[in-house]
Formats: sequence, structure tokens, C-alpha cells
Amino acid sequence: MINWQMFSVFIVVFAVVTVLGLLASRWRRGDLNRLQEWGLAGRRFGTTMSWFLLGGEIYTAYTFIALPGNIFAQGAVGFFSIPYVILCYPIFFMVLPKLWTVARHRGYVTPADFVRERFGSSSLALMVALTGILATMPYIALQMYGIQIVIAQMGVPLDINIMGVRFDITLFIAFAIMALYTYNSGLRAPAMMAMIKDLMLWFIILVAVIYIPFKLGGFGHIFAAVPSQKLLLLPKQYPSYATLAIGSAMALFLYPHTITGILSTNSRKAIQRNAAFLPAYSLLLGLVALLGYMAIAAGIHASPIYKTNATLPFLFASIFPDWFVGFSMAAIAIGAIVPAAIMSIATANLFTRNIYKEYFRPSCTDREETNVAKLTSLGVKIGALVCVLVLPTTQVINFQLLGGLWILQTLPAVFIGLYTNWFHPRALMVGWACGMIVGTIMAASQNFASVFPLAIGGYTVPVYAGLAAMLFNVLVTVALTGLFRLFNVPTKQDVTSKADYEATPVLAVSPLMRRFMPSPEVLPVQPQMQPQFQPQFQSGSGFRAMDPSMFSHERQPPVSTSSPQLPPPPSVIGLPTDGYRPTKRF
Repeated sequence: MINWQMFSVFIVVFAVVTVLGLLASRWRRGDLNRLQEWGLAGRRFGTTMSWFLLGGEIYTAYTFIALPGNIFAQGAVGFFSIPYVILCYPIFFMVLPKLWTVARHRGYVTPADFVRERFGSSSLALMVALTGILATMPYIALQMYGIQIVIAQMGVPLDINIMGVRFDITLFIAFAIMALYTYNSGLRAPAMMAMIKDLMLWFIILVAVIYIPFKLGGFGHIFAAVPSQKLLLLPKQYPSYATLAIGSAMALFLYPHTITGILSTNSRKAIQRNAAFLPAYSLLLGLVALLGYMAIAAGIHASPIYKTNATLPFLFASIFPDWFVGFSMAAIAIGAIVPAAIMSIATANLFTRNIYKEYFRPSCTDREETNVAKLTSLGVKIGALVCVLVLPTTQVINFQLLGGLWILQTLPAVFIGLYTNWFHPRALMVGWACGMIVGTIMAASQNFASVFPLAIGGYTVPVYAGLAAMLFNVLVTVALTGLFRLFNVPTKQDVTSKADYEATPVLAVSPLMRRFMPSPEVLPVQPQMQPQFQPQFQSGSGFRAMDPSMFSHERQPPVSTSSPQLPPPPSVIGLPTDGYRPTKRF
């Protein structure tokens, strides 16, 4: 039966945020028929907006549904998420400003754009694009599953019978909501929603970690109620804990949606500032993780349908009044929609730029490119829906870890490729294929669980399958590159230059210039002396001499000395000419 008080609060909060999301197309309005505007919001987000956006896409339904459920079920090993988000920010600070710089100078929209020009291989770029799309689908599926749990918590019927066929109505609602937000407004909708969503989530988590311990008798009582085998790591769990943290940290900023968030910023400084400010969310993650232990102390039992994944909604429903639970469920649902929307946009960018335009319609217009991206974003959500229906949902945290397994195989081409082009593109493709095959087999052998018992020298070590597959990938790539270099196997030229990776100024682009073109290295501008108009006076008279040409239609006006002269427009958009001063953008 539907809890109408809870459901009414949910609907009101959700409706308000929905209206803001639909109106987002008018915010910092640009031409949404261009992929740069629809998929990257014109690269206009500053430090504050990008902080909310990146926080919104990093801290997802994984944080509020999968993490407490994992700790409720497995105990201390689930806390690998805490060192994972700590380790990822040094990677963020070192790597992503460099990626943003070359993307800004070269006009890249996706990481596959960079790989194509760096290694001169469209096939390698295709593999990166396909991997990004594949890895993002289970991550979107995690968000959809989180929305499904939230809606079911309020008593909404799980399925309906249409002509003898039963349909899961909650999954359909989750799909429709995500499609509604992204199709029209592009990246602006989740960016605007991210601010509201983050404030709501901070509020409910702070209330929860203060009020729930008070109701349960304090943190001492909570930790005393946790079984000893779940309270501390066991020695046999050390390898899995460490490899999960390291592998997840390396994978996080390889995902297409996180790179999309980075490329939407307006400056290199904004990225560096966020590397310092985003760890504040690590505190939020640690507080959310403690809710798993609070659920144990509160006597929460696993759901017969959603297993331990419903731990947080069950805990809130048992502690808080219905109106607050409805508000919290709305915040969690919005917290799933925002990253899912960004993920679908990012994968749509990959398909449109690196598959459709590269292989099917090289001459497609900006409008056609954007329309294809919008349709692709819907198709990606359908793929995520299939993941929910096909993959085991005992612990949905494995959805995220499975995506991490696949996306880690692009690390040599994308992250290492930022620092060297030594790798041979064919070696990168073979290494990628080996990593994808080995990692998928390892995961499938464990019923798509993330930890694989690796036998080494007679010992069995549980490790994260994604990290093990990535190390094998790198080993194969290095070995084959050395072999190809030895036999002088030819490669195509690296189109990028050293200057593309340096923080040099970028020419300001007028709003009238509809197409962004990266600027070449800017040369110092030599000031030009303007001719001065010298008035002539009659000798011995206070009156100005009459010039007969002033009555002629062929007279040229004199050059004024009171206001500066505008430089002539560039002959080619994006290229500097004499007197054209660039505006420093970072």
C-alpha cells in the first residue's frame, strides 16, 4: 500500500527540482543544436558550478544505496571506498588539468578524440569509445536500480499486468525520469540539479548521523552491536581491500561522465581548485558508510526482493517520520538521476563523435550531430535497463566495479598517453583486447562479483579483477611495443604538439562565432602607431583653415585621437592577426 504522506512529500520535492531541470536550457543559454553546447554546456562552468557537478556525478546511488548495503552485508571490507576517494584526487590533480589543456587547444569533446590524434589510429579511438559506452551502462543501471528501490520503499506497486504480461513499473518510471531530464537541456539540466541535490544530501546525512546515534544510544552502542568479523578487516581481506581501493581510484576519472564534467569547466585553474575542494565529499562518504553499521545496530533485516541494497531506505523508514523519509527518498532519487543523466550524455558524445561521425556521416551538420546524440542518450538508458534485468542484483555495488574493470583497460591509451606517445597503437589494441577478455572471464567466473581468487605460487590471493586485468594489459602493451619498435613497424604521426599540453593562453571566442577553433601559439602583439590628425590653423588667426575637401563626397574622415581604433577582423576565425589581443582563459 502506498504511504501517501511519504509519497506526497516525494512528489512535491521532485516536481520542484524537475521544473528547474526543464528550465535549465535557458540558463547560460547557448545554441543547443551544437554538441559543444548540449554535451559540454559550452565549456562555461567555473569553480563553484563544476564542484557541484563533479560531486554530483561522483557521489551517486552507489554512495547511498550500494555502499551502506555492502557494509551491512560484508562489514569492514566495504570501507575500501574511503581510501579509494582519497587516492583518486592526487590522480585528478596531476592528470586532468593536462587533459583539459590539450582538449581545449585541440577542440576535443571525448577522450577518444584525444587518442585518435595522439596515436593516429581511428581503430584505437573506436575501441576507447566502445569501452566507455560499455563500462557506463552498468553504472547507469546502478542509478536506475537505486531509483527503483526508493520508489518501492514508498509502497508504489512494483509491477502491473498488461495483456497477461507483467511489467516492472518502477523501472519504467526510472527510465522515463532520466530521459526527460537530458533530452532537451543537455548538460545544463544535471548541472543545475546537482547544486540542489548536493545541498539536500548534505542536509539529510548530517541529520542522520546526529539523530540516529542519539536514538540508538550513541556510537559506542552502535559499534558494540556490530559482529567482530564485520567490525575489523580480517588478514585474508587485506589484498582485496587494497586492490579494490587502488583499482577504483585509477578508474574513477577514466569514465566518460567524469571526463565530460572536467571538459565542461572554463579554466585549468577551476580543475586544480576542485582537486583541493572535492575531498570535502570524502567526509560525506565516510558518514554514509557508517549508516551500514547503524542499520545493524537498529536491527534492520535484508529485503526479500532487494536484499541488502535496501538497507538505507529501511533504516530511514524505521527511525524518521514519514515526511522526512519522503524528503530523503526524493534527495536520493535525484542523487541517482543527476549522474545517470551525465553518463548518458557522455556516452552519447562518444557514439556521435567517434562512431557515427567518424564512420557513417563524416559531413553531418552540427544540428544532425546533436540530434543523434540525443537519441543515443535514450538508447544508452535502454542498455542500462537490460543490465538491471540481466545482471545479478544481490549486491549492486558490483555494477560499478564491473564498469571499473572495463574502463581501466583504456588507462594506457588515455592517461599514460598524455605523457608519452611511445606506445605503438597496435600494441595498445592487443593489450586492450587481452585486458578486456581476461577481466571479463575473471568476473564472470565469480557470478560477476568484483573480487577474484588469484592463484600465485601456490597461494590464493583475492584481488580486484579490474586491477589484475589492467596490469596484464600494460604488460602486453609494453612487450609488444618494444617488439614493434625493434622491427620498425610503422606508425602514424602524432598530430598533437608539445605546445598543446602547455598552459598557454587561448583566444577568446566571440558569441557570434558559432564554431570553436583552437588557436595556435599566440605571438606577442606589436603595438601599431595610429596616424594622428594634425589640425591646421592660419598664421596669425584664431580660426581653422577651410578645407575644400570637406564638402566633397570623396572625403576620407580623419583618424580620431580620442578613442582607440578597433583592429581589423581576423581573416580566419581563431587565428590571430596584428593588433588582435588574446584573452587569457586560465
